[in-house]
Amino acid sequence: MRILVGTSKGLILWEKDEQGWSISQVFFEGMPVSLVYVDELSGIWWASLAHRHWGQKIQYSKDEGKSWVSVVEMPRYPSDAVLSSGKRAKLKKIWSIQQRGTDIDEGIWLGTEPGGLFFNSASEEKFQLVEALWNHPSRVDENQWFGAGRDHPFIHSILVDPRDSDHIYIGVSCAGVFETTNRGKSWRPKNEGLIAAYLPNPNAEVGHDPHAMQLVRSQPDVIWQQNHCGIFKTINGGGEWQRLSEPGITPHYGFALAIDHENSQRAWVIPAMSDEERIAPGLQLKVYRTEDGGKSWEGLTRGLPQQFAFDIVFRHSFAGAGNTLVFGSTTGNLFLSEDAGDSWEVLSNYLARIESVVLLPD
Repeated sequence: MRILVGTSKGLILWEKDEQGWSISQVFFEGMPVSLVYVDELSGIWWASLAHRHWGQKIQYSKDEGKSWVSVVEMPRYPSDAVLSSGKRAKLKKIWSIQQRGTDIDEGIWLGTEPGGLFFNSASEEKFQLVEALWNHPSRVDENQWFGAGRDHPFIHSILVDPRDSDHIYIGVSCAGVFETTNRGKSWRPKNEGLIAAYLPNPNAEVGHDPHAMQLVRSQPDVIWQQNHCGIFKTINGGGEWQRLSEPGITPHYGFALAIDHENSQRAWVIPAMSDEERIAPGLQLKVYRTEDGGKSWEGLTRGLPQQFAFDIVFRHSFAGAGNTLVFGSTTGNLFLSEDAGDSWEVLSNYLARIESVVLLPD
């Protein structure tokens, strides 16, 4: 197995041999890699670079990093796309990349800030804004989309139903979960049961803040969500969400989420203190695992620092495949478990801020 780690100073490839894990290659040295994604259908590696001077750039590799190609035509909002402030919408950041689905020949989805979803039919072609979502009444008429820790709302999760590529869920901070069953021609909110404690109406239809969202591939109607207001799960495709945590009891608040795609009852989260503090609770770095669908959680600490741990793990920096888990923190620490979280080993304490982690199967 291999690991791709996107950091604020480059993209790093880790490999394992007889001596253990080690860095085998570094791509984009010194450049901020804000997101890395591997399309399992095509094998293409994608990297989003957040240049301070040139802005967002995307590159992809069809030969596992031997060569990289720049996407010349970046996603661009139409001239008539405006924000709630009345200003013209401009691309701020690429937050998510997702493959098109098994019954579509080519294409890739992009989720962006300020809240635009884009699609292209092939990596060389132009990205098109999904107008039906951008013009959804909850955003345009009711002004229910807003930034959460950012100036603008952003789409950080795109989930394509493995049974039907026309069926897609997205997670928007802040707006909530939206669903399309016709590949983006129309959208509806799927937030029943979610709680937005910061709103006058905590049960509002729109205005929720999912931090991360994942769909169980073997049971696509089961979706897990780490939310600003707790850990949630739906077993009926978003028809109703159930909160699996309680305020004041860890785990509750956080960003990082990993799930078992073969066992819909098993998931892992890495909690954090509130968004004002952004530190590990009690300065103890813990991973919590559930084996019963969120009814109970076990704190896993073996190999993790339990004193003065200032680590925060963001939404794209935690990945799992079977019993192998890996996560990286904003303080440049990279941890690996090969026994479902029972024990952890440190792969590095010396990386730059870790933005994204991907596990590559053999």
